[in-house]
Amino acid sequence: MVTEMRIEEIAHIGAVAGIIWHHLEASGPVSMNRLIKEIDAPRDVVMQGVGWLAREGKVQFIETPRSKLIALS
Repeated sequence: MVTEMRIEEIAHIGAVAGIIWHHLEASGPVSMNRLIKEIDAPRDVVMQGVGWLAREGKVQFIETPRSKLIALS
């Protein structure tokens, strides 16, 4: 059963996913740490938003010698 609270949580994650998408569009590829610092949302919600975008095929992960970057697909 989906409760009203759960619907609000899902909507919040979706909204943060949209913010992440716009941030990546404007800034280009960034590390997860930088993304978490630059998005005004709790760390776990930012990570869930990235997962949302990955599931939809909207982001890709780029391995560099020093880190993994998140970029729009």
